[in-house]
Amino acid sequence: EARRQRRLLLVGGCVALLLDNMLYMVIVPIIPDYIAAMRGGGGAAGPSAPAGGNGSGGGNRSLLPARYPPATGGNEDVQIGVLFASKAMLQLLVNPLSGTLIDRVGYEVPLLAGLAVMFLSTATFAFAENYATLFAARSLQGLGSAFADTAGIALIADRYAEEPERSRALGTALACISFGSLAAPPFGGVLYEFAGKRVPFLVLACVCLLDGLLLLALAPPGATGARANMPVGTPIHRLMVDPYIAVVAGALATCNIPLAFLEPTIANWMKDSMGASEWEVGLTWLPAFFPHVLGVYVTVRLAAAYPHLQWFYGALGMAIIGASSCLVPACRNFGQVIIPLCGICFGIALVDTALLPTLAFLVDVRHVSVYGSVYAIADISYSVAYALGPIVAGQIVHTMGFAQLNLGMGLANVLYAPVLLFLKNVCQMKPSHSERNILLEEGPKGLYDTIKMEERKG
Repeated sequence: EARRQRRLLLVGGCVALLLDNMLYMVIVPIIPDYIAAMRGGGGAAGPSAPAGGNGSGGGNRSLLPARYPPATGGNEDVQIGVLFASKAMLQLLVNPLSGTLIDRVGYEVPLLAGLAVMFLSTATFAFAENYATLFAARSLQGLGSAFADTAGIALIADRYAEEPERSRALGTALACISFGSLAAPPFGGVLYEFAGKRVPFLVLACVCLLDGLLLLALAPPGATGARANMPVGTPIHRLMVDPYIAVVAGALATCNIPLAFLEPTIANWMKDSMGASEWEVGLTWLPAFFPHVLGVYVTVRLAAAYPHLQWFYGALGMAIIGASSCLVPACRNFGQVIIPLCGICFGIALVDTALLPTLAFLVDVRHVSVYGSVYAIADISYSVAYALGPIVAGQIVHTMGFAQLNLGMGLANVLYAPVLLFLKNVCQMKPSHSERNILLEEGPKGLYDTIKMEERKG
């Protein structure tokens, strides 16, 4: 029964991560006509009318700048960049607080609270009639994500405490994240085209509500006294200065920069350099889902057979990302572009799948086995890349060029890969008889636990 409940919790956590990424990307094909209708021109008859023509063509968020009328494109591009970045920015600000709260109250309450905020954000998107409401809904989604994403991954790491089950469970979560990001634009575009602007958001809101009810039934807050017996987690500021965790966080941020910076810039480059059509731009990222899932699968299998090489899988992934990023400007047609983008997503899968379980292991052996703060740090790493991408990438392309942007991102990944050698001996670390179990048995908390932890470190 406990095993079955754990699997259902994994499903609930993965659905929460899937929903967050679908909500992040579902507006890609919708926003251009949506805002055009709000200002009384462009591609829709009214704010609630289905989009015409291009509404179902979106395959990634980089379509947005190219879809605005040239006369007002500059101002609109700034607005859309801020709109997309607002989620990651708020998530970046809230994550230190959400990680600390999760460590104090457990995983279930923040996860349910995050889903509730995401439900409210989705409903707000469905009925928004002006840019200010869209901005508020997008920011509200960042607030919900800061709790739901961090608590969801931390809950999975907590319930799957042994390898290779932990790597497999976190790999499943990463596959759901990838699927949500890549399936959302076609999903949103088709429903927007044929059913109206509110339908995609209302469908996702219903799924969000059902997932919250499932998690509420499986792990009702306060149903047991388990949280009262949990140890006090290590503060997030102490985790941030742990050199091993800092290296992992830097790798997660660096490897996601190419994806975050290419998404808002590659569409215009494809149109200018190769005359790509709308459907080609829309489908640019869709094939990358398959190598991403392959990368997750390969890394999980390798980690089960050779767990001491987790650092190597991450370094190899960063090298692949770097090489693929440098190849993008050399592409001359749609088919060629797909190859380096698949390489980037494959490399990201290697890095994420290898290093996310490593964060939990580092907490187990060097701190207290409570995972809210450490996965808040991981979420901060992702948010840094995606907060900068929509705003900074376009400016870099404008001042330096698209090729220089890619070469810089590729070089950054290649140079960071050797830094992961620092993690080479992590697998040899041994937890001192499971700090978590010791604290559970001995009972006292607060100052007593702090003193005991300092004695163990000494």
